[in-house]
Amino acid sequence: MSAVLPPFSGFNKDIFAFLEELEKNNNTKWFAKNRERYQENVVLPAKSFVSSIGQFFTQLNPAIRTEPKFNKTIMRINKDMRFSKDTPYKNYFLIHFGRFKMDSEFYLYFDKQGADFGIFLNGEKGDELFFSQNLERYPGEIAKVFDQYKLNNRFDFHEFKKIPQLIQKKFNADKHFDLIRKNKYILLEREIPQTSKLLYKADILTELVKNYASLYPLYCFAISHQPQKLLDKFEETMGVPV
Repeated sequence: MSAVLPPFSGFNKDIFAFLEELEKNNNTKWFAKNRERYQENVVLPAKSFVSSIGQFFTQLNPAIRTEPKFNKTIMRINKDMRFSKDTPYKNYFLIHFGRFKMDSEFYLYFDKQGADFGIFLNGEKGDELFFSQNLERYPGEIAKVFDQYKLNNRFDFHEFKKIPQLIQKKFNADKHFDLIRKNKYILLEREIPQTSKLLYKADILTELVKNYASLYPLYCFAISHQPQKLLDKFEETMGVPV
């Protein structure tokens, strides 16, 4: 594979067929035969996508990782062989943008059925994890973000587990805010069916940038003990929706 990434022109339709076939043939022999296909049709478009959208995330927050590399923005498809000898590969593919592993982050997820994108909010307590304490300090401000940035009724609410569980379709903070308090690991996401032509065009970049930008104010409450300061900076740079 060339070290110079081509301009992003959309994802390859083969990503869904590849993941479906991998699920049925989850072994090293099959993967070895399809490794070049994986690199060309799955990994290369993903790296081009990360390279293309990286400037946007850097503008939002320079701490967000944007290198088009495994274990940075692209999750390796192989599992830890110490625990997964029978099924050595994941049957999904994940592109994600955060500051470190298990940070709250933006993501684009593929499985054999289609793609999903959104934000993961980590409610654990930690030195660089602030969402749970900000939820206690600023519940009104967080609810206001959903209204001001037109997030209500746009994203489905999932509890993040080994298999994510749908809790509420078309989450609306005015009606369902208690769900945020009750769940430690949260996914707010939207689906892009594999039949959508948008996935296979460069225009998907514009659509995702628009949605990630609208979710960034929530991210401010996940990464700082001074979320309003980050939010003010974002609004000075990007403006407030009308």
